[in-house]
This record gives sequence, structure tokens and C-alpha cells, in this order.
Amino acid sequence: MIRLGLRANARQFALLVGLNALVGALVGLERSVLPVIGEREFGLATKTAVLSFLLAFGTAKAVANLVGGELAGRGRKPVLVAGWLLALPVPVLLAVAPSWGWVVGANVLLGASQGFAWSMTVLMKIDLVGPARRGLALGLNESSGYVGVAVTAFATGALAASYAPRTVVWAGAAALAVAGTLVSILLVRETRGHAELEQAALPPAVRVHGIAVWAQAGFVNNLNDALVWGLVPLYLAAKGASVTEIGTVAALYPAVWGIGQLGAGWLSDRAGRRPLIVAGMLVQAVALALFLGPSSYAAAALLGIGTALVYPTLIAAVSDSVTPRARARAVGAYRFWRDIGLVAGAAVAGTVADLAGSGAAIVLVAALTAASGLVVVAAARRP
Repeated sequence: MIRLGLRANARQFALLVGLNALVGALVGLERSVLPVIGEREFGLATKTAVLSFLLAFGTAKAVANLVGGELAGRGRKPVLVAGWLLALPVPVLLAVAPSWGWVVGANVLLGASQGFAWSMTVLMKIDLVGPARRGLALGLNESSGYVGVAVTAFATGALAASYAPRTVVWAGAAALAVAGTLVSILLVRETRGHAELEQAALPPAVRVHGIAVWAQAGFVNNLNDALVWGLVPLYLAAKGASVTEIGTVAALYPAVWGIGQLGAGWLSDRAGRRPLIVAGMLVQAVALALFLGPSSYAAAALLGIGTALVYPTLIAAVSDSVTPRARARAVGAYRFWRDIGLVAGAAVAGTVADLAGSGAAIVLVAALTAASGLVVVAAARRP
């Protein structure tokens, strides 16, 4: 019998929380060391060239979000399994890569894998819990994913001080890809029926809203994430930071982000979505500017707080705006525009850093993040 609610679906919900931790851990392997590998092992001379892997990752993930949202209308689990199957070749490509082009190709597959797998864990949890605790469900989902990112980002940074960084990345990716594929095939159950049950309970003339204001905030959020992922490690390395120090910064940001989402998702169910989104964008802007100062650890922690306020709340706001039957397509569309922000961020950060220096790129992205928060404020005042 299909029932909505966190308690009624606790076992399957908990399984999906754990699975999303594996999704996050897979991408976290790259966060602290891959830009440095590009410069030191493959001899890439420009920031734009180094950040090409992020362009590939972000583009593939964005398109997979959109396609996955369309396919999920016929079933969530097949899309989830497809996402994990796409991850299986990634460690092989990273291990044998004779050139940076192979690394970029691996990130096309990794981006597509993340788009399918992460989108489905989001959607399946929303399906299971129903409307009352949507923010909490998304906080738990995003928290598990970004704690996974943080753990492997820290681990790769620490292990790279003693072992070949590329070996650390591909070996970890192999273990995670196999585990995620098996769990998805053997243990996860379809949740589309839960969305149909919620749809049947709605009145015939339910009002729906646009998602454009939430999409622009998601776009800018991931634009600044691309800067922190791709450029900040190089910026810190140029200032003399060690691989371990860079790994700590790369882990601290998603760790605070991940843990903070537990409270942010719950709070958004009570205080509303918009106040948390505005506050989060403005806190992110301040944090980005602090990377130019003496304490990158403080900047990373504050950025994690700002992102925690924004990330699950935006997806909850999108889900609030549409009917359950339209949810898969709307979430896919939102995540498409959000993850196109990774592409834009990689392009903007790389180009501005090559032309005017990394500091100028950080200032520009901080200003864009603050402006995005003000757009959300302005949208609330429209009639």
C-alpha cells in the first residue's frame, strides 16, 4: 500500500539518503586535487584550460538534469540506475588518461551520471514525504550529498600528500561507482506512484507559479561554486598553500554546507523559502570576498553557511510552485539552469583570471551573487 510521509517511508528514505552520500562522494574526489593535477601533471598553462573539465562536467550534468526530468515522468528508478551505469567508465578513463582531453571526457560521463542520479534521489524523496515536510526532506538529501563531497575532498587532499593524486581519485571512484550501481539496482524501489497519490488529493483548480526567479538564484549559486571548485585551489596554491591545506578548504566548504542544510531545510518549512534564499545569497557574496583576505578557512566556512541556506530551499520552492505530476519536469528544468551556472562560472572565472587575475574573478562573482539575492527581494514586491 502506498502512503505519503517520512515515517511511513522511513526505510526507503534512509536508503536514498545513504545513496546520495555516495553520489556526492563520487564528485567530491575531484574537488581538491583535479585542478592541481591539470597544472602539474598535464602541464596546462592557462586557467581556462584547467577549468575545461568543469565546463564539460557542468554542461553534461545540466543536460542530464533536463533529460532526466522528462524521462522520470515514466519512472524514477530506471533513470537512477542509468546514472550509476554512466559512472562506471569514469575511473578507467581517469586511470589511463594520456592527455587532459581524456580527463575532460571522463567528466562528461561524470556530469551525466550526477545529473541523472542526484536528480532522482531529490525527486524520489520529495515523492515519498509529501508536501508537509518537503524542506526537511530536501535538507536531508542535500546534506548527505555534500557531506559525501566533503569527506572525499578532504580524504583526497590528505592522501595526495603521500600517494599519486590521480591514483587516489580513480581508485576511490571505482569503489564508489560499483557500490552505487549495486544499491540502485538491488535495493531502491520506484516512487512515481507516491507522486500520483499526492496529485489525486489536490483540488481540480490548484494554482501554480513560475520558477524563473528561483532558477536565476540557482544559476548564480552554481556559478560561484564553479569559482570555488576550479579557481580557488589554484589561487591558494599560487599563494603558497600546500595540497593538504587546499584539501582542507575544499572539504570545509561542503562540510558546513552539507551539515547546515539539515537545519535550513527544516527552517524553510516554517519560516518560508524566500527569506532563507535572500539571506543565503548575501552571505555567500561576503564569504567570496573574504577569500582575498588572510583566512581562507573562515571564508570557506561562511560560504558553506550561505550555500546551506540557499540550496535545499530553492528546490523546495520549485516543488511548491508546481503540481506533483509536473514535478519531475520542473525539477529537471530548474536543475538544468542551476547547473548551467557551473558552465558559466568556469568560463567567467577562467577568462577573467587569465585577463585580470584570480582576485578580479573572485570580486566579480561576489558582486553577481549579491545582485542575485536582490533580484529575489525585488520579485517578492511585484504585484
